[in-house]
Amino acid sequence: MTLLRSHLGSTLRTARMNQGRTLRDVAKSARVSLGYLSEVERGQKEASSELLNSICNALDLSLSMVLSDVLLQVKSQETPVLTVVDDAA
Repeated sequence: MTLLRSHLGSTLRTARMNQGRTLRDVAKSARVSLGYLSEVERGQKEASSELLNSICNALDLSLSMVLSDVLLQVKSQETPVLTVVDDAA
């Protein structure tokens, strides 16, 4: 089973690391505790919409871009659903 919070955390962590920023720096900018941000990045905590927006702003990312990236990750891990077409019907 794919957890949305795991993909979301991974996306946020990747963005932070690509910017060369520390957890402490982003946590301070987002006005969230360093420990909580770490748990969000590791997929251990579900971020509220307010907190997610604050983290995105601190990383100078749009929420829609982050969610689009998460959507692609989730989609790539979904099990394809096959439909059987019965020509006899």
